[in-house]
Amino acid sequence: MIALDTNILARFLLRDDEAQYEAAVGLLKKPRHYTTPPTVLIELVWVLESTDYDRATIAHALRLLFNLPNFEPLEFDAVLRALNWYEAGMDFADAMHLALSGKAKAESFVTSDKAFAKRAKKEEASPPIELL
Repeated sequence: MIALDTNILARFLLRDDEAQYEAAVGLLKKPRHYTTPPTVLIELVWVLESTDYDRATIAHALRLLFNLPNFEPLEFDAVLRALNWYEAGMDFADAMHLALSGKAKAESFVTSDKAFAKRAKKEEASPPIELL
């Protein structure tokens, strides 16, 4: 298994540098298994948001990436949960933190971010949010 960094995934999805795009495609076509940590996906979403992609386009791009036959992010179940919450309006990094906390069986997630807490409650996200 080979782990990929944000720049490889960004070039693959954005196709903003043809040479780097071709290199990324060539890499992903090799008969290997690829992964990436959730932290890379947080950074990738930040990069895609900085290019003015809207939430739906970013979610679609991530789902296309996840459908590659030889690619699966680490903590994939938590990543998918975070992506669903992101599509519903939650910040992706917040969603990932919450999803990974749930996977770790945390009984709650403490924050002082009222907007995050409100969105998480609306989505009935788990673990429950506690406001400090």
